[in-house]
Amino acid sequence: MSENPLLSLFQSIDRVSKCLQTHLSNFIGKSHDPSPINRKPLLSTSSSWKLSSTDVDSVQLVDILKKKGQAAAPVTKEELGRATWTFLHTLAAQYPDNPTKQQKKDVKDLMAILSRLYPCQECADHFKEVLRVNPVQAGSHAEFSQWLCHVHNVVNRSLGKSVFPCERVDARWGKLECENRACDVQGTLTKFD
Repeated sequence: MSENPLLSLFQSIDRVSKCLQTHLSNFIGKSHDPSPINRKPLLSTSSSWKLSSTDVDSVQLVDILKKKGQAAAPVTKEELGRATWTFLHTLAAQYPDNPTKQQKKDVKDLMAILSRLYPCQECADHFKEVLRVNPVQAGSHAEFSQWLCHVHNVVNRSLGKSVFPCERVDARWGKLECENRACDVQGTLTKFD
């Protein structure tokens, strides 16, 4: 009888779980012994598909997050919004001065996709309207950064929040400092099947 074709997949997942256990153990300050004798795998390589206990169970993780001052609850709409704006402004900060046609298309597509798939439907619908009134401007780093700041301010006004002075956008969300321009937006032509 031939070997179970899923066995190699389970073994790969087990290797990843070992890595995650090690990093999680480092995060919580708990020693982690990766030796097979003391280690309890996250996944069994049998066909049972059952998860076994781990060094850190979900109750311990909740306690750890509470001790670190982090909520152990789903992300709020406000947290999601802040994270999204941080991502978008960071992307704009890395956006090239002379983008390729593909990079311009990718940025416009990204904004359109966000307006369709954003996890908050009310926010997504509002963003669609904001984009309709303020089409994406992505001809250069400066143009895209200023457009994004303007659009962010449109959203802030609708939420009753203060607006950000767009002349300070580069000071607030400047380029990431990466060696050898490793953080530059690359944007290559890709084909999807």
